[in-house]
Amino acid sequence: MSCKQRWRTLGGARLRRRCRHDLCDLSNVCMESALMLIDASDYSPASLPPRRAAAAAGSAVAGVVPKQRIAVLSSYSRSLTNFRLELLRRLVEAGHSVLAVGPEQDEDVVRQLAAIGVEFVRSPMARTGLNPLTDLATLWSYWRLFRSRQIDVVIPYTMKPIVYGGIAARLAGVKRRYFLVTGLGHVYSEAAGKRWVGRRIKQLSVLLYRLALKGAGGVFAYNRADSADIESCRLISDQRDLTLVPGSGVDLDHYAFSSPPSGRPVFLLIARLLKDKGIGEYAEAARLVRQQFPDAEFRLLGQFDPSPAAIAAETIDGWVKDGSLNYLGETTDVRPHLSDCSVFVLPSYYREGIPRSILEAMSTGRAIVTTDLPGCDETVVDGLNGYLVEPRNAKQLAEAMCRFLRAPSLITDMGLRSRELAQSKFDVHAVNKLLLERMALI
Repeated sequence: MSCKQRWRTLGGARLRRRCRHDLCDLSNVCMESALMLIDASDYSPASLPPRRAAAAAGSAVAGVVPKQRIAVLSSYSRSLTNFRLELLRRLVEAGHSVLAVGPEQDEDVVRQLAAIGVEFVRSPMARTGLNPLTDLATLWSYWRLFRSRQIDVVIPYTMKPIVYGGIAARLAGVKRRYFLVTGLGHVYSEAAGKRWVGRRIKQLSVLLYRLALKGAGGVFAYNRADSADIESCRLISDQRDLTLVPGSGVDLDHYAFSSPPSGRPVFLLIARLLKDKGIGEYAEAARLVRQQFPDAEFRLLGQFDPSPAAIAAETIDGWVKDGSLNYLGETTDVRPHLSDCSVFVLPSYYREGIPRSILEAMSTGRAIVTTDLPGCDETVVDGLNGYLVEPRNAKQLAEAMCRFLRAPSLITDMGLRSRELAQSKFDVHAVNKLLLERMALI
């Protein structure tokens, strides 16, 4: 039976629309066999919290960090180089043996990782699939990897690597497990909690997270809302093992400051082409703004996504044809596009961690317009380095962008404040130092 046919059995298009993305985030519905294994035989020793991790690792010399075999797990191979390259580099510099694990065999990623001394290992994963057999294959692949490579430390990020990597590490006897919660996802939003299906999915999510995070050496939340949910849902038993960090950080030298270009104002949105990123609202807001300021330009940069919540190519083409947006395609280097824009926009209503795209724009020195939602709201001091708007509100988004067109000096002034905030709060080297110290890996 096709995925589409399965959804038809649930009772109507409206329910399908509301539930599909939640279930794709959480395609773990048939994990019961793996869960029963853990419940019946939790033979893996519990990890110690970071403050005791060095002792547990067996260091014979006080103050010396023993070298570890570390596996960093991702759900998207390119994210290893886009978002975690400096963290991986720092682990290698500390003398550890590092494996970077992802589902796609991307030769550019393999080459970049090899250049810093990291080995890439492919592990199968359906990022957005609903097939429980595929997900069990992911669990099995992780378990075999941990056993065959005698992994000492596992560091997963994003939901599937956290759930399957955490469970597999427990089954494989990996003693040290640290989890980067880059965003709990839409299932933990208020909107999802208002629906019966959303509440049931959240219950299953809580169960899986508790099993994966049990005995964790440390859990790192990327925003205050996720930290609060981890505590309120009791995803971990010892709240002392929970640390709030300012996202993944940004390399201030790589994303160097540049003055906004003169001439016609250019707004830029960089994101995967998903509805939840607010791209439809961006296109509608662009039409509203151009009624008053026809010279304004609205650019969109990002790759198409296999998720059911993806925006179709035909829709993008329609926006381009009616003059709402200029679609720039996708790229492996966003820096030229950031340097060539006036204001960065991300009207996301997805449950973000702290969006890396915003941090990169801030480091470049760009004013920000984003939504007043968890994760996004931690990047903007409203009225200082940009504006916060209501999610799904194209009119409010348009009004926020019009402010820059009525007072162009805001583009430069707020851009400077963004750079200052990136320097003081989001420096990737400071963030990585915090992570690795808490993990007792430096």
